[in-house]
Amino acid sequence: MNYYLDVLKKYATFSGRARRQEYWMFFLCQMAVVIVLAILDAVIGAGSLIVGLYALGTLVPTLALTVRRLHDLGKSGAWYFIAFVPLIGGIWLLVLTATAGQPQPNQYGPDPKALAA
Repeated sequence: MNYYLDVLKKYATFSGRARRQEYWMFFLCQMAVVIVLAILDAVIGAGSLIVGLYALGTLVPTLALTVRRLHDLGKSGAWYFIAFVPLIGGIWLLVLTATAGQPQPNQYGPDPKALAA
């Protein structure tokens, strides 16, 4: 839960680096919240209004986290746009986010694993 809250605290921080663990733990919490909200939507008959509002509210932190995750790989945040390439783009972004980051400092900052240890 700390990973989820830490990402929300860094709401629009696009600089720096994010570990793989931070990214995937946030993703896991995000999916759990979406499932709960989807069930709530179905129970109260709101269509997908609550899920849509939640997705809109967490769009910027999710985008910022993805950019920081790409920075951990030594790649520019502009690599996010690879997701818009039909068929292969989303898969390639998934592979990038699942790849281990650079163990040494890079142009985006020091290794977040070394800082956590």
